[in-house]
Amino acid sequence: MHPVEMLASQLKAGRGWREHLGNEFSQPYMQRLADFLVAEQQAGKTIFPPSHLWFNSLNSTPLNQVRVVILGQDPYHGPGQAHGLCFSVRPHVAVPPSLINIFKEIRDDLGIQPPDHGCLQPWAERGVLLLNSVLTVVQGQAGAHRGKGWETFTDRVIETINRERQGVVFLLWGSYAKKKCQHIDRSKHLILDGPHPSPLSAYRGFFGCRHFSRANEWLQQNGLPTVDWSLPNKSELLEQYGKSQPSS
Repeated sequence: MHPVEMLASQLKAGRGWREHLGNEFSQPYMQRLADFLVAEQQAGKTIFPPSHLWFNSLNSTPLNQVRVVILGQDPYHGPGQAHGLCFSVRPHVAVPPSLINIFKEIRDDLGIQPPDHGCLQPWAERGVLLLNSVLTVVQGQAGAHRGKGWETFTDRVIETINRERQGVVFLLWGSYAKKKCQHIDRSKHLILDGPHPSPLSAYRGFFGCRHFSRANEWLQQNGLPTVDWSLPNKSELLEQYGKSQPSS
């Protein structure tokens, strides 16, 4: 199978994304990206997340169910962390600092206590698209796959949501995420932007932003379903998904 066909096969049918993004896999930039990823693997590099989870964000959140979009940069590059959802880690992995701060803001904003894990898979299945701008990374090398084509593809994802949906909330944290706002029609959607939740910038305005309650208030005002930002505890999570989905 050609590298780009292998890449395309990871994007599941029946989620609404293939209908609008399928042509991207015939574009030269995507063919170059697929060849690059194969070359990285053949060179013996460890790529995160595993290939079957590269499109986990899209496969977990069908296009017609997207209520909120959270944009990240690229996946975590430590062993066992990334599983294809921005800011999220597998259930048995220590919660990263940025996600700790996200949970703190949710607690202060909505009174929801932080869970005992950092797996956001339930959010993804409630209509929160957890999309990184770059979908792969090399172990121990943050940003290793930037500028290889993923950014163009995720621009197309944002353009698709902007065009095909009405009333989506975009949470853009940090300058990297804010670059995507050029693809969003503010007359159709709500953009809430602010500092990144990392320990380096969270105290510059992420804490106290109330983005989670503001997102739900706007959705409710527009007659749209709100998001349940709570998460089950680790034992409930693993019981719900079995031993495969959040940690495979």
